[in-house]
Amino acid sequence: MAFPFRMPELLKVLILGLVEGITEFLPVSSTGHLIIAADLLDYTGPEADTFNVFIQLGAILAVIWQFRTRFVSLLTWRDTPGFSGRRGLTFLFLTTLPALLAGYFGHGFIKEHLFSTKTVAIGLAAGAVWILLTEKFHRHSDPKEIERVDWVMALGIGLFQCLAMWPGMSRSASTILGAMFLGLNRRAAAEYSFFAAIPMMMAAVSYDLYKGWEVLRPEALGLFAVGFVAAFASALVAIRFFIGFVSRHTFTPFALYRLALAGVLFWWMARA
Repeated sequence: MAFPFRMPELLKVLILGLVEGITEFLPVSSTGHLIIAADLLDYTGPEADTFNVFIQLGAILAVIWQFRTRFVSLLTWRDTPGFSGRRGLTFLFLTTLPALLAGYFGHGFIKEHLFSTKTVAIGLAAGAVWILLTEKFHRHSDPKEIERVDWVMALGIGLFQCLAMWPGMSRSASTILGAMFLGLNRRAAAEYSFFAAIPMMMAAVSYDLYKGWEVLRPEALGLFAVGFVAAFASALVAIRFFIGFVSRHTFTPFALYRLALAGVLFWWMARA
């Protein structure tokens, strides 16, 4: 599945950087979108796989910059109440641990068997149904702010995050919906998802770069830099948009988008 014309590599990496930044923190699956975009742009192979991992660092930097005050409070290592200091870091560790173990032991299987357009389409559709069911049926009598996260909730969100091992499900959607199910309000769930992304993404990126760095050509470093900057800038815009959006709306539009995209992918595969 690729466009029937050639495109300069610089334009390809710019597009992929924008796709990564826009989709990383929205409940639509950045991995799924990158797989689809890379196929369409015919930007595949070991070096391209490493590029798709590397540009996630741009998205990580964007969320750190957006919430820099909160991150500073986390890194003080003080014994403070709420989501800060040692307490906040412990919660993030608990949230990261289940997916870290699942990713470590299942990394080879996931890369070999789940990175395809078909699995992405299935994940997009399944995640959309989950969003719609959550919005329709889930009600909580005491929706909690992020300061009221506890260790049980943090570990529970981490277990939900394991669902994101399936491309198309979306790490953001899995953590947000899991957090809502466990009691956080919609905005707090979205914010906690941003913070939970950092250790998980850093671990995954570090591992993949360690495994794939030797395939890089020296001349490709400039392309990687373009993708990184594009991912950072677009992620910063997407984060700010998303924070404002969830304060006023449900996640239903994202579910409808996922269903539409899954339908297009199934149609495309059927006619191929």
